[in-house]
Amino acid sequence: MTSAGRLQAAIELLGSIEIDRRPADAVANEFFRARRFIGGGDRREISENVWSVIRARYRLGWWLDRVGAAPTPRLLVFALSILSGSSANRVAVTCGSSRFGPPALEDDEHRALARLDQHTLNHPTMSDDVRLEIPDFVEPLLRAHFGDRFDDECVALMQQAPTDLRVNLLKTTRAAALSALKEEGFDVKPTELSPWGLRLFGRQNVSQSRLFHDGWFEMQDEGSQLVALLAGAKPGMRVIDYCAGAGGKTLALAMTMNNHGRITACDVSEHRLNGAIKRLRRANVHNVERHLLVTGDKWLKRQEKKCDVVLVDAPCTGTGTWRRNPDARLRLTTVDLAELVAKQASILDSAQRLVRPGGALVYATCSLLTEEGEEQISAFLERYPEFQLMKIGEMQIGYLNGDALRLTPARNNTDGFFCCRMERKK
Repeated sequence: MTSAGRLQAAIELLGSIEIDRRPADAVANEFFRARRFIGGGDRREISENVWSVIRARYRLGWWLDRVGAAPTPRLLVFALSILSGSSANRVAVTCGSSRFGPPALEDDEHRALARLDQHTLNHPTMSDDVRLEIPDFVEPLLRAHFGDRFDDECVALMQQAPTDLRVNLLKTTRAAALSALKEEGFDVKPTELSPWGLRLFGRQNVSQSRLFHDGWFEMQDEGSQLVALLAGAKPGMRVIDYCAGAGGKTLALAMTMNNHGRITACDVSEHRLNGAIKRLRRANVHNVERHLLVTGDKWLKRQEKKCDVVLVDAPCTGTGTWRRNPDARLRLTTVDLAELVAKQASILDSAQRLVRPGGALVYATCSLLTEEGEEQISAFLERYPEFQLMKIGEMQIGYLNGDALRLTPARNNTDGFFCCRMERKK
């Protein structure tokens, strides 16, 4: 593809993402599947352009409003180019230069973009929510939680997340996986916090590795690995992964149980549960059954107070994952937050029924908001005084907020997580 063709493809992809409520990566995958003529190198450049716009979406919108232009996909792409060191004239020359490239600029577009010349992406009069690329209603919530760490944490959320792998100890060891990946030419090092993790550096497509197809590892953020570690699932236990999705933490739990005992992966989405089948087979996991949660589910009553560990990795705002899902911040509303907090409470109300006396209820969210973490658990413990927080202990990971674990991108270079363990009193 020509540079003009890649630019037009980026505009079209950005337009698709802006009108679709699905996550941007799902829209992008569909976009490229429908255009198989786009090669790998072109695909990477197009994607990098689009994701750069998404990461800077609030600042770009601020600039376009300042010059009196609407934030259309093409003007967003052009504005980023100019504010990153190009010029309006250079953009104008590219437009209309190829039948596969962007159409020529309209006069009002050219005038607006010309006003961006000699400027950079940041401006001293931007408000903090715009400067730090966070929704305006989230800014006071994060500021109250982080205090003097607010800027550092928000700046970290603007960066690109690393690629972490969880080594599958059912098939190999971390040392063996590290050595094999290096032999294949990957730049990789052990993670600092997870005893199972490896971190990749640079642009590397590890999913094409023979080792991945042989089930030696799964892609999983180091913070997510630590949640599975803190669940404390051991061989022979009866374990429920209550919001299992496609089974990322289910796989880690099966590994810690060495395939002994029984895990039930639950979810309200049959599609997500079915997505776990291939992963379970590849990892050589065979102590997992799947269960679709439905309204009036009698299965819950049959399992009451029978389980050693129940993990609730609850649906949440995902504010802790904005490094890898920057589009999520653009869709989040106050209504979403209120609905999610209510849903989390409802899920906890159901999941607690499964925990046996002396058993553990583990609650986690990939959120940085106290409304979905500390406040949610405080309210739960008031409703269910038969539960008590369990000591996590002196851990050299994250930081302890009471007896809960907090992981943040700036402090730990992981996704943001809240996690705590509660015990039903005997």
